[in-house]
Amino acid sequence: MEARGYSLRAWTARVLIAAVTFMNLQAALQFLLRPRAYAWGFELSGVPGEAMIQGLGLLFLMWSVPYLFAVVDPQKHFLSLVTAVIMQFIGFAGESLLLMGLEEGHPLIVSSVTRFIIFDGAGLVALLLALWLVVFDRKASIKKA
Repeated sequence: MEARGYSLRAWTARVLIAAVTFMNLQAALQFLLRPRAYAWGFELSGVPGEAMIQGLGLLFLMWSVPYLFAVVDPQKHFLSLVTAVIMQFIGFAGESLLLMGLEEGHPLIVSSVTRFIIFDGAGLVALLLALWLVVFDRKASIKKA
């Protein structure tokens, strides 16, 4: 089944990538616009804490660029999709290592990092599924040609 030149697999991949992109952008905007609401979860406070959280929001925004290209056309921008998968894996793995290395006595940070692990882990699963669908679709289109 194809719509506007895209297979159902390609559209499904786009929806998965779009969902992860939306969640990343939503987190970026929350951190940028409401830093005080999140600073406490990292044991930060005041102007320095808010600036740090806004800096994280800017990083989330910046990191979303390859995701946006992949959403537009995961076939054409295949490298952007691969880049997004790698970035998502780095986030998930890095946060997991960070959590394992935290000293006891920081339950707020543990809770915040755990939320990031869940967030990035779910995004990684969605992006890996999207990547698999796009690769499968690419192979199918090569066989047709």
